[in-house]
Amino acid sequence: MVVFTVYFFLYGRLYLSLSGLEEAILKYASARGNNSLRAAMASQSIVQLGILTVLPMVMEIGLERGFRTALGDIIIMQLQLASVFFTFSLGTRVHYFGRTILHGGAKYRATGRGFVVRHEKFAENYRLYSRSHFVKGLELMVLLICYRLYGSAADDGISYALLSFSMWFLVLSWLFAPFLLNPSGFEWQKIVEDWEDWSKWISCRGGIGVPSVKSWESWWEEEQEHLRHTGFIGRLFEIILSIRFFIYQYGIVYHLNMTTSSRQGIRLSIVVYGLSWLVIGAVLIILKIVSMGRMKFSADFQLMFRLLKLLLFIGCIVTIAMLFYFLNLTVGDIFQSILAFMPTGWALLQVHVMALIICQWIIDDWVEFICVEMIIGQISQACRTLVKGIGMWGSVKALARGYEYMMGVLLFAPIAILAWFPFVSEFQTRLLFNQAFSRGLQIQRILAGSKKQA
Repeated sequence: MVVFTVYFFLYGRLYLSLSGLEEAILKYASARGNNSLRAAMASQSIVQLGILTVLPMVMEIGLERGFRTALGDIIIMQLQLASVFFTFSLGTRVHYFGRTILHGGAKYRATGRGFVVRHEKFAENYRLYSRSHFVKGLELMVLLICYRLYGSAADDGISYALLSFSMWFLVLSWLFAPFLLNPSGFEWQKIVEDWEDWSKWISCRGGIGVPSVKSWESWWEEEQEHLRHTGFIGRLFEIILSIRFFIYQYGIVYHLNMTTSSRQGIRLSIVVYGLSWLVIGAVLIILKIVSMGRMKFSADFQLMFRLLKLLLFIGCIVTIAMLFYFLNLTVGDIFQSILAFMPTGWALLQVHVMALIICQWIIDDWVEFICVEMIIGQISQACRTLVKGIGMWGSVKALARGYEYMMGVLLFAPIAILAWFPFVSEFQTRLLFNQAFSRGLQIQRILAGSKKQA
């Protein structure tokens, strides 16, 4: 319920701001002198639901050991990042409960109960938490940024901070808690090794017998496995949930300068929305051409492949220049379009995967209905090869790899920047472990460094 409330609140706020209703309501309140309505539109939740859930623990500790001790324990828990950990675990429960309700397939997940001091690599954390936390965290972050750009109620920084600080805490916890709570997560040598391991993993091709820990393609195939075994209702809900990104795209495109500068009703906004889909289609075609050119020309005709990329680059520059000249496109419109197209591309990726899986599911069911049991396996495999052989599955996989790479870079960049400062690693070690253990780790690093120099 907490996470659903955050989603409904942000999408509701974004609808009010992008549709113009929020601005109209504020103008109406100002004209009528209705300060209560203005205050309701910019309401700030000082008492959050998370604070309310802490009160029973405070009362229990206060009755047993005194309220001063209870207050001290709460402060120590916050300093030990207990709120970060439990907010992150909330995302884990939400993801797997939701997936099980939609698609079934509940199973036991073995977890360790020991005192963990081993450093987990970045690729391992990415495999574990990409779908459950990172994707949702980035979506909420984009919604918060869009509301800051287009919202009218929280027009100043203080009002926006009071309105959204708890949701920013949720976003940052979902994105960076695994690395903040990972032992030796900010050591520079570990960072370099993690980046090399992740780059090797995401660029490695999958295949028969290749495990998911060795190849991104194998891991990606496993992540889509629940969609192959779900029912019609589960597939339908996945497609319906993806439609929210298309509505979000229309709202941002409607606010582009090329639309607002010469607005002629809803007709022009629909034309610009259609033009945005042409841009998305052109980008997908360019990616397909580059992918096919790499397969055909990169090995034996490198000059031809470079000329192909040069022609595509020149074509993109000419197209952007024409949009600047004829449709009053601005630099701000470009950044807003990127903000709109990135979630739309992700939604297209999900819908495309679902469409291919549904086609394969229908073909397999039709074959099983008609054919005898002896030849079912061979014809089903042939149809599956036909579905993948039309060229769409490779394009979908290439687009998915690009999105995964961008998400990895966005997550890895802040960690690498913080790892440049030695005090961050020492602070993390002291935060996660007691003083004696922290000193032992520091002595171990010194001895390891002296051995390498020797």
